[in-house]
Amino acid sequence: REVRMMKSTEELINEIKQSRNILDFLERNHEELKLKKLPEYLDEWLKVKNTTRARIVDRSGLNKAYVYQIFQGKKYPSRDKIICLTFGFEMTVEETQTLLKQAGYQELYPRDPRDALLLFAIEKKMNILDANFLLYDHNELVLE
Repeated sequence: REVRMMKSTEELINEIKQSRNILDFLERNHEELKLKKLPEYLDEWLKVKNTTRARIVDRSGLNKAYVYQIFQGKKYPSRDKIICLTFGFEMTVEETQTLLKQAGYQELYPRDPRDALLLFAIEKKMNILDANFLLYDHNELVLE
């Protein structure tokens, strides 16, 4: 089972431009326009990745209590914490970008040196520790 990729902002803008009637656009894209809460997205990703919160904790490098609070909606993580979670989920680059958007954060941007290193680490399926070594070796802030 795969999480449906969200349409890009550009795709939605093009659809609006081409729509004769805004109601048709809204009807066609009602799923795109509904924003869920982060815990709902994370629960969906648990199913898609067939994994557990405990495994996410082990692979993300984050504190167990903190991760559980994120899943319960009691804490809202920073962009870096979301990226840590993507390592926990062992996400692809595309899945990482999707989760960042779902959480309301900017996608990893390849023109930013730190983001480029993270994209490389994700693409090469590095674990969080190796990704942090890569960041550290290039004088970039590590994920915490």
